[in-house]
Amino acid sequence: MKRKPRQRVKFYKDLDFLNSPDARPARLLAEYFGPLRKFRQKKIKDTIVFFGSARIPSPEDIAEMKAGDKKNHDGLIRLSKYYQDARELAGRITNWSKSLHDPKHRFIITSGGGGGIMEAAARGASEASGYAIGLNISLPFEPQGNSYTTPELDFEFHYFFMRKFWFLYLAKALVIFPGGFGTLDELLELSTLIQTGKMKKKLPVIIYDSKYWKKVINFDFLVEMGTISGKDLNLFHFSDSVDDAFAFLTKELTRTHLQGRNF
Repeated sequence: MKRKPRQRVKFYKDLDFLNSPDARPARLLAEYFGPLRKFRQKKIKDTIVFFGSARIPSPEDIAEMKAGDKKNHDGLIRLSKYYQDARELAGRITNWSKSLHDPKHRFIITSGGGGGIMEAAARGASEASGYAIGLNISLPFEPQGNSYTTPELDFEFHYFFMRKFWFLYLAKALVIFPGGFGTLDELLELSTLIQTGKMKKKLPVIIYDSKYWKKVINFDFLVEMGTISGKDLNLFHFSDSVDDAFAFLTKELTRTHLQGRNF
């Protein structure tokens, strides 16, 4: 009797293989080439990245908090102004970038794709009829995503370091709003990359709300003890208002990426 031909599965269609430790290099490449393909399709040249807490409430969240049990919400309600500031700043940057009439889409608002400051940034860009990139990370216990991120640019990463790569690879400026461990991690890592010269391009960095951040990190004490140089404090710009942040960003982006050498 003639044997039936075996049913074979190509390795790149074999989910058991693709999810195995042996296929980790293939998964890493997918998290590089997948976003790269989308950015090329959308003609996205560069980005402005917003970092900040996912817990900071929107006006709608505050209304729900006040309607329910207010216990333990007072601190977050006090931080809610940052949501509105991030939303406004992202909207103003988006309108400014659209006015450049560049054949490629410039200075696209990007965030971690979640709630809080990330949602506010995407919301501001969306309300200005611009793109909003979301670089989500798979986490076991936290919901991800927001409804304001552009659907075709709403990515989910498994590897933190690939997500961080895409935060910085296209970035032409960074805005650091108040946040917790994740925001601290991003602030300190990018500061290290700039300080050590690993980041070659000009990258304006705004730390939003000097009072908050100088209480979280005693920068002056680090200088006093000699663990950082006084010049290192010039790696970022402290800003306490949307007007100041917008003026600084547009001035620096014009100087370094629109009039000078375009990195």
